[in-house]
Amino acid sequence: MTQYKSELLRLLSSRGYIHQTTDAEALDALASKAVVPGYIGFDPTAPSLHVGSLVQIMMLRRLQQAGHKPIVLMGGGTGKIGDPSFKDEARSLLTEERIAANVASIKTVFERFLTFGDGPTDAVMVDNADWLDALEYIPFLREVGQHFSVNRMLSFDSVKNRLGREQSLSFLEFNYMILQAYDFRELSQRMGCRLQMGGSDQWGNIVNGIELARRMDGTEVFGVTTPLLTTADGGKMGKTAAGAVWLNDDALPAYDFWQYWRNCDDRDVGRFLKLFTDVPLDEIAALEALEGSAINEAKIRLADEVTTLCRGADAAASARKTAEEVFAKGGVGEDLPELSIPAGGMGLTAALTAIGFTKSNGEAKRKIAEGAVKLDDVLVSDAQMTVQPGAGESIKLSLGKKKHGQLVGAA
Repeated sequence: MTQYKSELLRLLSSRGYIHQTTDAEALDALASKAVVPGYIGFDPTAPSLHVGSLVQIMMLRRLQQAGHKPIVLMGGGTGKIGDPSFKDEARSLLTEERIAANVASIKTVFERFLTFGDGPTDAVMVDNADWLDALEYIPFLREVGQHFSVNRMLSFDSVKNRLGREQSLSFLEFNYMILQAYDFRELSQRMGCRLQMGGSDQWGNIVNGIELARRMDGTEVFGVTTPLLTTADGGKMGKTAAGAVWLNDDALPAYDFWQYWRNCDDRDVGRFLKLFTDVPLDEIAALEALEGSAINEAKIRLADEVTTLCRGADAAASARKTAEEVFAKGGVGEDLPELSIPAGGMGLTAALTAIGFTKSNGEAKRKIAEGAVKLDDVLVSDAQMTVQPGAGESIKLSLGKKKHGQLVGAA
């Protein structure tokens, strides 16, 4: 492992965040002697970010922990286009009203991870719509566009992959990398920002911004990317059979969020503790060394720590209590996901899909046939059955050993 002088790069390196850096030696020297403002951009394509964005949020947290200044850049401007990097097709264009609502909703999560304020290392949140919306097309082309080679833009993997699959890349999307590069230059000018961080898929965009700042202003700025984050079984981080693991409280119950981490692969526990918690490295080493069923202690610690950071200590404690009641005591915990069943009842397959345990009624039927579904801990084999709890009463619905919910009769 590279021996860094600065607390920032030592911290990022020791916890597994660094994949690529631009001029690591110069960045290390700068971070050793001055406060480095650094940013990561988040496009508001939904009302909540999901777990796939959590490593980036934690990068900003590490930046602040090391004595530097995090800048959270909301993509109110670039969100009107959508980042085409490694996407198979163009995103649906959002209205300005929808983007504004998404930005407002997403902002709440960052307050749990960062300290905001007016101090030299306090986090700030800005929106690139503030400058991108004011750009005039011809002056922008003359001042900024001249610094971009189309030949080079076509060489980036994010573009090559899309074109190689003969999938359309609109001129609108093609402009995204220019606008992101301009963001870096603008933040450098406005706030003295010297560092952009992001996932490995953002490397080309980050390098563009570094070169633009150098060509237009002669300013030296830097980039750091994180490794592509996948689970041990090769799955995409933050994706489950039931859908995305959302960060916002109103987008995913705390119990489901806690369970996502509790159910992680044994091989991922140590890495996730380093990336997503503040647990000291020596404690992590002891936790990931546990074997057999004892590794569950490490998974529970992981779930508790991440849920506390993202949802608060009360939510973590409640989720853990529910898990204990469901798994250890065979009961029905208060935080289990609920589905209201109308007075006339609902088909079991429809209930499994409506509560989010299966993606379709067809999948629900297969699970029932496989003997994976229980009602009040009793195995169910009839895919045609109707569930009809009494008014205000509940029935425990289970799919396998890890998915549990309550079917509640409408009053």
